[in-house]
Amino acid sequence: MQVFVILPAAGIGTRMAAPGAHVALPKQFLEIDGVPVLIRSVMAFLAVKRVDAVCIAVRGPERARVETLVDAHKLGPRVHMVEGGDNRQQSVSNALAALECHPDDVVMVHDAVRPLIDPATIERTIEAVAKHGAAIVGLPAVDTIKQVERTAEGAIVTATIPRERIVLAQTPQGAMCKLLRRAFTEAAADGFTGTDEASLLERAGIEVSVVAGSPRNFKITQPGDIELAEFYLRQGHP
Repeated sequence: MQVFVILPAAGIGTRMAAPGAHVALPKQFLEIDGVPVLIRSVMAFLAVKRVDAVCIAVRGPERARVETLVDAHKLGPRVHMVEGGDNRQQSVSNALAALECHPDDVVMVHDAVRPLIDPATIERTIEAVAKHGAAIVGLPAVDTIKQVERTAEGAIVTATIPRERIVLAQTPQGAMCKLLRRAFTEAAADGFTGTDEASLLERAGIEVSVVAGSPRNFKITQPGDIELAEFYLRQGHP
């Protein structure tokens, strides 16, 4: 059984300026203690010996930049690149098509802007995919969850959802190669676009197991997140 990782890093939507910078950069290229977010994410998976290859999906114009970063950080032959698509699903689909994986190999997809994923969580996800066929990393909800109805004057609460029935989805999200490819093929045939890989797997009738995540495995989405990531690193997080 081989283990493959896909990092969709072709996003150009939300941008934010690094502290003190005059030009906004895509989030995956912002630096945390001098190392770009994308490179930290790649390094996290390379630290797990069971990972055979990491495939980065990038936009054509940014490929040279990513190749330079990969070389500069000496990431080695396990790192590969593929052309990204117009959205996350297309980027993952392109990478999935390029992988030379066998039906029962493990394929995980991880947000390129979740740089603090730890080896133990990666290992647990691999084991869960091998055992159950598909798995995601998730956090239990700690706040009370309300279902609402949107109105012209705001939101109206319609129900309270029991917290024990809710998890906040993180990544990696993975499945056996044959299951993930099936889910993507069916979604493409129907013109369906999901919010994450799990939504495609669920739609295909594939049961998805949940692996315990960590608050540190957060997504870089706003400028303060860089400072938070650097704080975690100072606390000894890899």
